[in-house]
Amino acid sequence: MGQIPVSGEQPYHYLTAESAAENIRKAEIMYQIIRTEGRAKRAQLETVHGTIQTPVFMNVGTVAAIKGAVSTEDLEKIGTQVVLSNTYHLHVRPGDKIVRQMGGLHRFMSWERPILTDSGGFQVFSLASLRRIKEEGVYFHSHIDGRKIFMGPEESMQIQSNLASTIAMAFDECPSSMADRKYVEESVSRTARWLERCRAELDRLNGLDDTINPKQLLFGINQGAVYADIRIEHAKRISDIPCEGYAIGGLAVGESHEEMYHIIEETVPYLPQDKPTYLMGVGTPANILEAVERGVDFFDCVYPTRNGRHGHLYTNRGKINLFNARYETDAGPIEEGCGCPACTRYSRAYVRHLLKAKEMLGMRLCVLHNLYFYNTMMKEIRDALETGTFAAYKKQKLEGMQTGEEC
Repeated sequence: MGQIPVSGEQPYHYLTAESAAENIRKAEIMYQIIRTEGRAKRAQLETVHGTIQTPVFMNVGTVAAIKGAVSTEDLEKIGTQVVLSNTYHLHVRPGDKIVRQMGGLHRFMSWERPILTDSGGFQVFSLASLRRIKEEGVYFHSHIDGRKIFMGPEESMQIQSNLASTIAMAFDECPSSMADRKYVEESVSRTARWLERCRAELDRLNGLDDTINPKQLLFGINQGAVYADIRIEHAKRISDIPCEGYAIGGLAVGESHEEMYHIIEETVPYLPQDKPTYLMGVGTPANILEAVERGVDFFDCVYPTRNGRHGHLYTNRGKINLFNARYETDAGPIEEGCGCPACTRYSRAYVRHLLKAKEMLGMRLCVLHNLYFYNTMMKEIRDALETGTFAAYKKQKLEGMQTGEEC
C-alpha cells in the first residue's frame, strides 16, 4: 500500500505505509499461532488487558452490560475472555465522553479483561431509512431521540478511543447480501479507503499524551456481500493496510449457511494468516465449528443471550425449550454434568417456573447457562486443536447436538 491519510486537515496529510507499520511493529509478535490442524488454528493474542486464547467467543454486552442481569463478576466465573460492546449505542447513551470521564469502559463497567468495540457501522447502516452515505462518512438520526449525528472513520476512532477498548473495529459499510454487484463494488472500495483513514486516525490518537489506552488495537473488516471474487480482492487490498487483526463482516444477514461457509472458505486464505481472523456476528455452535475449520478464531453473536432470555437453551444434545410442558416436573438440571450456576443448583422445573412467572432470575440463569455452554465449547475446541483431534471433536459435537432433545 502506498500512503495512508491522517485526518485533521484538508487535504489529508499522508503517512507512508512503512511508518504506519512501524507504529504497530509489536503486532507482529503479539499474535502467536500455537498449533494448526488443516486451516484451523489454535493461537493467542497478547493485549494490554491480558492474553486472549483463541478460538474465542466474545460475549456481547451491547451497552456495556450483558442483557439478562448478568454482571461482570458473573462473566469472570463462567470463563468469559472478551466482552464486545457497541460504539454506536454507547455514543448515543450515555455518551463516549462520559465514559472517558469515568476512566474508560473497563473502569466504567468494572471489567479488567479485554473488550472489543465494534465501529458502529453495522448499526448505522441498519438504519436504512434514517441515514445518508457520503465519502466523508454517514449522516443519520439517532434511533433514541431523532437527533442528527455524523459518523465517519475519524469520528468512530475518536469515540472508540474515548471508550478505551482493547480492540477497535474499523468503520465500514455493511452492504446487504442482496445488494447488486455494482453497488457492492463501490461500497467495498469506500470501506477500504475508510480503513486507511481509521488506521491513520487511531495512530494519531494512540500518540496523544492524554489517551486512556495508547495501545488500542485496530481490526480491519472485509466486505463484499456474497460475491466471492469481490471478497477476495477486498481482502487483498485491506491486507496491505497494517492492522492487528482482520474481520469478515456482512455475513449471517440473510444468506444460506452454505453461502456463508463458501464465502469464508474463499476469503480467509487471502487475509493475513499471522493475524487473528474474526467472523462478525456468527453464530450457532455448528456455525462456529464450521468456521473454525476454515481458519476463523474470533467470534461473537447475540444468540446465546437472546435465546436464553426466551428459555431456549443449548445442550450437547441439542436445544431445549423450557416452556415446553414436559419440563414442568423435571427435577434434573438443564444439562447433566454442566458446571454453570443454573445447572449446579437448580432444576429444569424451577427455572421453567421462573420463566413462566416472568421472574428475572429465570432469564438470568438461562443466559448464564448459554454463555457457559459457548465458553466451554470454545475451550473444548482449543483443547482439541492442541491435541490434533479437532476433526474428531467437531464430528462428535455435531452428531451429539443432533441426537435430539430439541423440542
